Amino acid sequence: MRRLLVALVALAGMVSLASPAAAAPRLKLPPPTGSHPVGSSDLHLIDSSRKDPWVPTGPRELMVSMFYPALVPFGAKRPYLTSAEAKAFLTESGLPDVDPGLLSGLRTSARVDAPPLPGRHALVVLSPGFGKPRTTLTGLAEDLASKGFVVALIGHNYESHGTAFPDGHVTECAACGSDSTLLPPIRSADVSFVLDTLTKPSSRWARLIDRTRIGMAGHSIGGYSAPTAMVDDQRIRAGVDMDGRLWSPIPASGIDRPFLLLGRESEYTPAGPDTTWAGSWPNLTGWKRWISVATAGHASFTDVGVLGEQLGLTKPGLLGGERGMQLTRAYVSAFFDANLRGGHQPLLDGPVADNPEIKFWN
Repeated sequence: MRRLLVALVALAGMVSLASPAAAAPRLKLPPPTGSHPVGSSDLHLIDSSRKDPWVPTGPRELMVSMFYPALVPFGAKRPYLTSAEAKAFLTESGLPDVDPGLLSGLRTSARVDAPPLPGRHALVVLSPGFGKPRTTLTGLAEDLASKGFVVALIGHNYESHGTAFPDGHVTECAACGSDSTLLPPIRSADVSFVLDTLTKPSSRWARLIDRTRIGMAGHSIGGYSAPTAMVDDQRIRAGVDMDGRLWSPIPASGIDRPFLLLGRESEYTPAGPDTTWAGSWPNLTGWKRWISVATAGHASFTDVGVLGEQLGLTKPGLLGGERGMQLTRAYVSAFFDANLRGGHQPLLDGPVADNPEIKFWN
């Protein structure tokens, strides 16, 4: 009987996450740490040269969220997800009883269509994990923008649960369940198309982007796709894989541009369960770092860690959600500052006392 009561109490605690009382403290993301206010715009892009590889009845369509340093913090704050996207994301995450309004009601720090800071800025392309909406990298995107980068956060259509388009239709994850090795070439083509679109002379973004300073970072399958995109598109001058297993090894021809491997210590160390990073390490022939984060989970490099913590869903012993975001922001922004803008970043030289969770393996 006692075990039954304990189980019922635990279940009641989980269900209460969706109750008004538990929802009273609204979900929020940590504010960006840079000196600039952040603006944001959503783009609906159509690549008429390609049929969609997952639903080949029409051309490849993408939703891309742009984040950029703003001149002034003018305009409404950006909504995190639409109601339909939030419902799909929670259902996919195994949390159908959590109120979708908690996510659709979240407002980020970015201001919709705020006037941009003049000048040409380094561009960072971000690619999310398989099945996850692009917005799960918002915390990182906003932080990079606050530090002077333009960021293109790509929604790879049919590769996430719930992508809303301007006309109101919402696509599901047609690719889910597919072989992971199929995705990097598709995502690479998506990235090249986005770069072509943003930098063409007629684009309003061309005047904000320095075409000689372009980087890419991704989480999970997005991180796995970064080396493929760098091999396919020489415009990408620096890359980051955040906790993404390299199911296909980096080609023997190698990548001679800067690359950062950033992942869980429980998975990604030279002697850890994963062998793909160690196998590909010699083929990264440019400036490189391999950094692991103690007690981190797979979600620790995304907004999911932060929001899960606020919902009371963090597993005991895992790195705190906000701490995970703090470390991710610090090391990813340091990497791009050093390798796209020539900034001096001693954070990348080795361990520091303030970040005991970090270990270097290079």
